[in-house]
Amino acid sequence: MGSKNKLKRFKENETFKNVVQPNRKEIEDGSFPLKGNWNTHFGNDNPIVLELGCGKGEYTVGLARMYPDKNFIGIDIKGARLWRGAKTAIEDGMGNVAFLRTQIELVDRIFDQNEVAEIWITFPDPQIKYKRTKHRMTNEVFLKKYAQILVDRGLVHLKTDSEFMHGYTLGLLHGSGREVVYANHDVYKNEGSPKEVLSIQTFYEKQYLEQDKPITYIKFRIN
Repeated sequence: MGSKNKLKRFKENETFKNVVQPNRKEIEDGSFPLKGNWNTHFGNDNPIVLELGCGKGEYTVGLARMYPDKNFIGIDIKGARLWRGAKTAIEDGMGNVAFLRTQIELVDRIFDQNEVAEIWITFPDPQIKYKRTKHRMTNEVFLKKYAQILVDRGLVHLKTDSEFMHGYTLGLLHGSGREVVYANHDVYKNEGSPKEVLSIQTFYEKQYLEQDKPITYIKFRIN
């Protein structure tokens, strides 16, 4: 994408009411006004579901269509990508969709305790090298952050093309005694996957499927 297109999308994001772009200072000093008050953004008390690393927002928008009685927030630092999902939601008049441009490691400072019902992690970078362990989105540090903001027995969903990420996460969950509700190492070939796993496909997922890569999925609880 050219720099002019990126700048155009950044400018357009600033006009979208469904895009929230806090600065890091207000997040870190605790002055971010929506923490603990996300229901005011949506104007209702419906459950809040996050998509972390949402990219173009295919899952955020797709889930919002399937579950109009829930509110969905896609989070990504790349504004030119989430622009697509935000624009689609506006064009389709979807009031239960929002996008948040920020770093995922700040999630526990952006949402309050018990403010989030579910978390989706879709096709994250597996960070295979050992020195990159701290960046894996299902490592122990991240899991503790998620546990802080999730309601009691809230769900986390991991959908990935990485067998490494799938195995790493399962091993960590079993090793720490957390509840694995469902796991499938090839969702399109093995029966039993939830409809939202099969019926929504991201841009990259379609490419993986063309390469005949198996898509894996885990649903689990961490508190």
